[in-house]
Amino acid sequence: MAPKDALLGTLKVCIMNLQSDGNVVTDSSAHLPSCCELLEFILRKGLQQPVLSLVHRDYWHCFELLPQYDSCGSFSALALALDQSRGCKKLLGPQGRGRYLLRLALSRRGLGRFVTHLLHTPRVLEWYSSSCSILRNEESVEPFMSLLLVLSQMDFQLEIENCSFLDESWLLPVRKQYHDGFYCRVTVCEIYETVPCRELGMVLRYSSVFLAPSLRYLRGRVFVLELLPGSQAQVDRALCPGDIIDEINGVSLRNSKNGQAGVVLSRLKGLPLSLRVLRWRARDGSSYRPLIKLLRELRTENPTLDLGLAPSAPPQAGPHRPPASSTLCLRDGRIVYVLQYLGKANIGMCGGKEVLQQAIPQVLQRNLPSKEVYLDLKETHLICTEKSSNTELFQHHYPEISCVGRFGKPDYTIFAFCVADSPETHLAPGFCCVALRTNLPAECEELVCRIATGFKHTEWFV
Repeated sequence: MAPKDALLGTLKVCIMNLQSDGNVVTDSSAHLPSCCELLEFILRKGLQQPVLSLVHRDYWHCFELLPQYDSCGSFSALALALDQSRGCKKLLGPQGRGRYLLRLALSRRGLGRFVTHLLHTPRVLEWYSSSCSILRNEESVEPFMSLLLVLSQMDFQLEIENCSFLDESWLLPVRKQYHDGFYCRVTVCEIYETVPCRELGMVLRYSSVFLAPSLRYLRGRVFVLELLPGSQAQVDRALCPGDIIDEINGVSLRNSKNGQAGVVLSRLKGLPLSLRVLRWRARDGSSYRPLIKLLRELRTENPTLDLGLAPSAPPQAGPHRPPASSTLCLRDGRIVYVLQYLGKANIGMCGGKEVLQQAIPQVLQRNLPSKEVYLDLKETHLICTEKSSNTELFQHHYPEISCVGRFGKPDYTIFAFCVADSPETHLAPGFCCVALRTNLPAECEELVCRIATGFKHTEWFV
């Protein structure tokens, strides 16, 4: 049956566009926000407001009043989805909870069942006007349910916990990468991981302290106002002023009170940190629109705030473009170094920097055949993989590294670092020296500095 309502015709076109985007629908799908917004319009159309009530009725309230048990007396799928929506601490009102419920329903292919449940509950269905509601129009409800059936057959892989802005907008800060020509564009939600450090380097302030109480709802968020020079956050180039810290190790900071982020960080002192960061600007230069109003208010209260540019990203080589240097290559979407692994040697119980000039010759005197390897310096650790076999040779977190330096020879292309060595013997563990060779002296110096910067900021707490 052809759609009898303009909204249904638009929804049909939107679903066709979603299908044309690919077999899997993710948060980065361009037509997803429009599709969700149309579903919301339909569920709100004709919904009548109660008389003499201060509560604005929304479709969330309709689903919330549906029976919670199935025919077997067990909790229904709708009841489980409602409980999950109520329990999400990032949601503040019925609009956000309703949108969260819709995303859950799409991901679990259950939106058609949820709406059918509503259609068979007369005391809730009566909230809708029989004259203009699609749900109470016999000519419109059938094509609508047919469209929901199509949605239930599609594969929605949505990041459900990405919901901090659902109260304000369907436009969510996705964090997946997508390709545009030769360049990889990164959107505005990222996970920043760092190992234990004495000072992360972020000065966190809470908007509720600086802004008027009338906008407190919009300001229960944690903004980065400043990065301390030389700190881990600045070195990693992972944050910039104006960004929002949405989570710390899974603990939501949505609607946070003054001092809450500091309390969370103090409890995690000495532990690895995983921060969900919402950027006000992506690396391709585009701004995240739901944040613009908040940033204007923040600048009003902090006139000296320098938002600067978006965090820089290493240049990405395109599919037909050679790397910028013969000693660099693109691997799994990351720029890695191509080096020669010279081997390692046990150097005893001392792992300080003073032993390097004697330790490196020990490795070279073993005359082991060198191996061409990839060295990937991540935010928290480094990984060395043999190029020919793709076998991982070693992986060390920066706190395991006791020192790093170059070999004092004229070419300066050999560098090494010392790590704790725990052989599978009954002997006391000592240190070993791992040596590698680069093609260029400048690259050797760059690697030494990057590794040194890593373990400089990753001292363990007692």
